Amino acid sequence: MSQNIDWKKGLVPAVIQDSTTGQVLMLGYMNEESFELTQKTKRVTFFSRSRNALWVKGETSGNFLDLISMSIDCDGDTILIQARPHGPVCHTGTPTCFVDDVPQTIGFLNELTKVIDGRFRNPDAQKSYVAKLIGDGTDRMAQKVGEEAVETVIASKNGDLGTFEGEAADLLFHLMVLLRAKGSSLTSLAQVLKSRHK
Repeated sequence: MSQNIDWKKGLVPAVIQDSTTGQVLMLGYMNEESFELTQKTKRVTFFSRSRNALWVKGETSGNFLDLISMSIDCDGDTILIQARPHGPVCHTGTPTCFVDDVPQTIGFLNELTKVIDGRFRNPDAQKSYVAKLIGDGTDRMAQKVGEEAVETVIASKNGDLGTFEGEAADLLFHLMVLLRAKGSSLTSLAQVLKSRHK
């Protein structure tokens, strides 16, 4: 992958994105050595312009960035790194170096979608709840969505927000499983909603 980068331009900017939430965490710079070290150690390593030296993010604070994936843009002069942060990324103690420091936890749904998809592709690999639902068939999945919908409605009638959110989360999870069984996804539903938006 390193050969696809135009190192002749000097240091290459590296955009760091939370692999779970999709949130942009920070911008750093890499040279060829820091790029290769990141691939080898699975810990994001930059070239510090102020220190004029290699810098493993988190080597002082302990807030490392575990490498999940790397991709290069079409011009070969920018790197996008998906990483899993260990604690705050910014030196100010916030999750991100950018103004919007509210974690976009809805991005976890993407990770959950991948887990569910993995269970469908290999249901016998693990004794999981999703694998059990797969074995029970689509009718049972649909029944669970109906049961969870009723429980969500009932929970909405009382004053306990935590109970309501728990039931709503169960409903969403079972809907995601049913969507996958029918060859659909939350992304497909988002497209339907977008097409309706005026």
